[in-house]
Amino acid sequence: MLTVLTVLLPVLAVLTPACAEDDSERPPADEATGTPTTAEASSALRGTGHALFTSALPGSNGRSCATCHVMDDHTALSIANVEARLAANPHDPLFDALDADDPTAGELRFEHLRKGLVRVVLPLPANMDVVDIHGTVVTPADRTIFVWRGVPSIANTAVAGPYQLDGRAANLEVQAQAAITAHSQGPIVGDRTRAQIADFERRQFSSLRARFVSDLIALGVPRAYIPLPERSMPLSAQERRGLAVYDLACAHCHGGAVTNQIANRTVHDALFFALDADGNVIFDIVPGQAPAPRLVPHDAEFLNIGIGLLSGYGQQQQLPMFNDSIDLPRYRFRFYSDATRNHKVVDLPPIPVTASGDPNDLTPATDANGAPIFGPSLGVQWFSTDPGRAAITGDPLDFEAFDVPQLRGIAHTAPYFHDSNAGSLREVLDHYSRFILPFVPIGLPPVLPPEQPGFPPESLSVAQKADLLAFLERL
Repeated sequence: MLTVLTVLLPVLAVLTPACAEDDSERPPADEATGTPTTAEASSALRGTGHALFTSALPGSNGRSCATCHVMDDHTALSIANVEARLAANPHDPLFDALDADDPTAGELRFEHLRKGLVRVVLPLPANMDVVDIHGTVVTPADRTIFVWRGVPSIANTAVAGPYQLDGRAANLEVQAQAAITAHSQGPIVGDRTRAQIADFERRQFSSLRARFVSDLIALGVPRAYIPLPERSMPLSAQERRGLAVYDLACAHCHGGAVTNQIANRTVHDALFFALDADGNVIFDIVPGQAPAPRLVPHDAEFLNIGIGLLSGYGQQQQLPMFNDSIDLPRYRFRFYSDATRNHKVVDLPPIPVTASGDPNDLTPATDANGAPIFGPSLGVQWFSTDPGRAAITGDPLDFEAFDVPQLRGIAHTAPYFHDSNAGSLREVLDHYSRFILPFVPIGLPPVLPPEQPGFPPESLSVAQKADLLAFLERL
């Protein structure tokens, strides 16, 4: 490997500046020629992965992969695209009853789609049930639930697996079939068809820099040895300051050249807590010290950073969120020791205990030792809008945990988070500054005054947010 690196790293030094030009606006490239793909060129690509990706399969509901992963929209689904298609043609395949607010209504409405969300049906693990506030099991007879989730771009998926926001697809071939079945209501396709679609997806990149990183990984260069290409770019002074803020606040979890590597294991390990029988975090009491949450080892690369908690607050009009105008599901889950479902382990989220007793209070009560009484999302939580990774593993440690996404090209893929919680990158940075960075051990306490009345103190200044935004828009 040293021989390979001896050869490749000088190449990196030469090529990175060439990749450093602002290529973020380049459209995805055709898998065969490397030229930008357009609707006009698609007819010349019949039989290829591009054609399979952009054309509806026989026996489907008329949707193709590109119905939601829009080729001219950075293979994501933007709010503007949905609005334009709805105005132009309400019978566009995008507006299938599958993703209507209420598929059984006489007049279909698509407010969730207008927030960039599609309905995802999840089978419950054998050791989980849905329960109500009284603890009564109310699991549907078919043992499925549904959640609303955003449509991620397929750019850079060559190096971003596993797939889906909860990692339920181990590879792109599995993901392709799942999408054909669930969203296009299409047939089971052959291995070759799945491979062609997956191969096309692996060739989509947000920039030449992203492609370059992927090529090095394909050559066998360990990810730890690949530097972030943007460090060698001719950045502006503001973008360079933004890179410094990125290193300070983001790279702990969005590390490495792929920007989705959890580089700071202390941060990772600080987000998994021991829970009591009620689902509340257990705190250890040491005389003379503040109560400390008891941590438990967990090797998953999926994290609960509290976005589900914030979406719940938006649903209750406690905090303004981009998705607060639509209805999200309200679930409570029971976890059992095994598939017999005879021995309860815990219910999540736990029944809230507020400081004032007011159900609208966001301040958790404290116990006799001064420790807050709350669940693994670290706040007063009435319900879960999406169980996240736990719906795949049945593990309460995975409650509301999601994959750490890669960030390259993120400026073009609004809205953000798994449930369109944030409508813009600036809103994402606000969320992190107010609600996330203060709770992870990276030395950024909320010591700055609130930027807006009624919001918590900030961990990032207005200038730092502006600098970081400039860098992310270039990333």
